[in-house]
Amino acid sequence: MEVAPDHIYMLVEYDPQHSISQVVKAFKGRSSRYLRQEFPELLKLPSLWTHSYMFDTTGKVSTQIVLEYINDPHHG
Repeated sequence: MEVAPDHIYMLVEYDPQHSISQVVKAFKGRSSRYLRQEFPELLKLPSLWTHSYMFDTTGKVSTQIVLEYINDPHHG
């Protein structure tokens, strides 16, 4: 995972029985809950995340290549 000012990069392996939208919804929902518990002032906001997301598959690219991309400060 890499956190940028306006987005987050994540490399996730998930069960193909679930859709990517279910996975994203779970990440956003749980992280919103934890953040609001830790920072109660966030309870004033109607939501912490937008409904949008972008995903891509790694295909035949190795995990190491993806991690190097995520950790490269010059790509974003």
